[in-house]
Amino acid sequence: MDFLHRHIEALIFCAPEPLGVNEMVSCLSEMFGAVVPAKDVELALADLCAKYGEPEFSFALEKLGGGYQFLTKPAYQPSISILLRQNSHKRLSTAQLETLSIIAYKQPLTKGDVEQIRGVSCDYSLQKLLEKELIEIKGKSEGIGRPLIYGTSQKFMDYFGINSILDLPQPKDFSQPEHHIGEANG
Repeated sequence: MDFLHRHIEALIFCAPEPLGVNEMVSCLSEMFGAVVPAKDVELALADLCAKYGEPEFSFALEKLGGGYQFLTKPAYQPSISILLRQNSHKRLSTAQLETLSIIAYKQPLTKGDVEQIRGVSCDYSLQKLLEKELIEIKGKSEGIGRPLIYGTSQKFMDYFGINSILDLPQPKDFSQPEHHIGEANG
C-alpha cells in the first residue's frame, strides 16, 4: 500500500487547504481508473498521521477543517516566525503600490496606459509586481504592437483580503474634509 500512501501525501502536500477524504477518493479513483475505497484512504491516512507524528519530522499530518493538512510542529515555530518576519520586510515600494492601484482600479490595461496615468516609466514596478504574482498578464491588446494587458491576480485578492475587485474601496468610502478651502464655516 506504499503506492497509495505516496499519492495521498502528494495530494495533501499540493492542496492549498485541508483536503477531505472524499476529495482524495475522487482524485485517486479518476487517476487509477478504478474506485478507490474510502476505507483504504482512511487506513492510509492513519498510517501517515502516525508516521509524521514521529519526532524525526518537523511537520505532522493533522486532521482539521474537515480534511487533512501538513502543519509544522510547534517546536519549529520560532524559526518560522523569523522567516515570516523577514518576508514581511519585503514590502511594496511607493511606485509599486501606485502601479498596482492603477491596475486594480482600471484593469485591464497596458503598460502604456499605466505610464500615461503615472507620468513615468513603470517597467521595474510591473516586473516586481509580476514576480510577486500580484498582477498577471491577461492577454494582448488589439492596438499597435499588440502590447500586453495586465490585471490583478488571485494572489492580489488573497493578499488584500478581498473576494472581488468590487470590494476595493471606492472614492465615496473615503471621508471628505468638513470644510473645503474658501468655504465659509457658517
